[in-house]
Amino acid sequence: MEIQKRMDELVAILNEANYQYYVLDDPKMLDFEYDHMLRELEELEKAHPQLAREDSPTKRVGGTPLSKFEKVEHPVPLMSLQDVFSLEELDDFIEKIRESYPDAVFSVEPKIDGLSVALEYVDGKFVRGATRGDGNVGEDVTENIKTIYSVPMRLSGAPSRLIVRGEVFMPKKVFEALNAQQELEGKPLFANPRNAAAGSLRQLDSKIAAKRGLDILIFNIQLADGVAFQTHKESLDYLRSLHFKVVPSPLFARIEDINQEILSINENREQLTCDIDGAVVKLNDLTAREELGATAKFPRWAAAYKYPPEIKSTVVEDIVVQVGRTGVLTPKAVVRPVRLAGTTVTNATLHNQDFISQRDIRIGDTVQIRKAGEIIPEVLEVDITKRPACAEPYYLPAACPVCGAPTQRDEDGAFLRCTGAACPAQLSRNITHFVSRDAMDIEGLGASIVDALIEKGYLHTPADIYCLTLEELKSLWQSGETAAKKLLLAIEESKSRDVSRLIYALGIRQVGAKTGKVLASTFGSLDRLMNATLEELTEVPDIGSVTALSIREWFSQPQAVEMIEKLRISGVNFESTRVVSDARFAGMTFVLTGALTMFTREEATEKIELFGGKASGSVSKKTTYVVVGENAGSKERKARELSIPILTESEFLNMIS
Repeated sequence: MEIQKRMDELVAILNEANYQYYVLDDPKMLDFEYDHMLRELEELEKAHPQLAREDSPTKRVGGTPLSKFEKVEHPVPLMSLQDVFSLEELDDFIEKIRESYPDAVFSVEPKIDGLSVALEYVDGKFVRGATRGDGNVGEDVTENIKTIYSVPMRLSGAPSRLIVRGEVFMPKKVFEALNAQQELEGKPLFANPRNAAAGSLRQLDSKIAAKRGLDILIFNIQLADGVAFQTHKESLDYLRSLHFKVVPSPLFARIEDINQEILSINENREQLTCDIDGAVVKLNDLTAREELGATAKFPRWAAAYKYPPEIKSTVVEDIVVQVGRTGVLTPKAVVRPVRLAGTTVTNATLHNQDFISQRDIRIGDTVQIRKAGEIIPEVLEVDITKRPACAEPYYLPAACPVCGAPTQRDEDGAFLRCTGAACPAQLSRNITHFVSRDAMDIEGLGASIVDALIEKGYLHTPADIYCLTLEELKSLWQSGETAAKKLLLAIEESKSRDVSRLIYALGIRQVGAKTGKVLASTFGSLDRLMNATLEELTEVPDIGSVTALSIREWFSQPQAVEMIEKLRISGVNFESTRVVSDARFAGMTFVLTGALTMFTREEATEKIELFGGKASGSVSKKTTYVVVGENAGSKERKARELSIPILTESEFLNMIS
């Protein structure tokens, strides 16, 4: 009983700390203290799993990823709102209600730009979270909702059944950090926080959703058994008492005050933690709401005022080019300062050369700008009548403005990219990629350590990793000798990795981990790959002309040659250690699916490739075999539809034994 008592105590303390941090934005507990107590709870739950509580903060992230989202029928429809686009339209909406309810009072709430969801509680326990969908049927995203720490898992004193509605969003700071990480990893950037929130909430793996830092604001009670309210304000106050994070909702009677509040929200929107795309005006009296009812689409007692995109005129004073961590050259217009959507704008994105050419944007032009998606200022059009006589067409440089290496158009023609193997603008991303798990796999050399070493001037190319000294590494930690020695050992061990990993680590465009293995097994060494002709490269299976050209151009750069010589001098392995035992799987393609219990996917892939075969992630007519584990799902179904042979794990083991 003492163990149960301690576990209950820890759950209560940690959940209260989460409420203070994520809902009230007023943390009382130190991070160290929180982490220490959470670890204690995790150890107790591991030792006594039968005593673990459902509302434990350790249960926020689920286990096995889902294969699909189940459909959920909403007991109370999640209706959308009628939009109004001017204060005159809004005044007409209010006056129409006043005809029946002269003393009507209205709430004004910021319209959160996110994803609408319904949260259901039974006997105070959170049981389901569902997206709005079409208003009647949504998708079950319960496991992902659990990762949002501002959502309480258990309510004290709640009705037997409670359904609330809220808006899931990604805070602006979280969005900026996420896009910075996406850029660091060479992945596509999210267009805006709403898209990022929607994509995160619909991840089949809740562990991914948990990393996205989602938040929620609750704005309505859909159903509350045995509890009655007279006003909207009463219902929101009740939700606050249950520890929900509730949208601010001040009340106003006069139309002038309502209009002023709407304008004030717009003027101060930059101070909000989340993006908004308007303001919602709701009748406060719930009895009057019921009497007014709804149309087939909208309630008659609420309206959403949509803020018009603000457009301003300014002058392009210069065009500068930035080089991102992935090497993309991004042109930016430096504009005469202008106030736009609550902030002073001094720069506007020009996207790429096609964008500039299509609009014929030149230095000195007078242009119209607005905030795209209310976030990033962009140029809409040029006022040709105000163009200076000396203005000339603008073209992105043929050489990288940072390192001087040649620039190259992406295969889709949209972006220009620096090809420099040691470009300082790409250094952090390149080194982080070089040491990553599928590349040289240097454990302990994460992005933060890489950035610290770059800042101290110890790293200028990935090859400099092998020149790091104990004294240099010790400077990263206060008591750093043990950690520094461990990292040096990991660096030394990485020298013996197969050359396929090194080929992938170099970061050549179009060359992924699988292509690195193909090139290593074909040419046998980095030196032979470096000297391969275009014809020899294109003869390699799965190597097309674009990839072959990228490889040749990369190895022809002076920066690349210099870096490779540094790696050679440091003793990094340039030879292939992958020996094909026999060619029994030559020309065959395998797909692994489901939960494998007799071996990992990496182990199976290694065996397939050692026998000359190929492992693929998708089933097609070219697939030779599909190896299935538990809960195989759609890939197994597709294999049966295409009459592709299916192997159990045991059958696959027999093939490789």
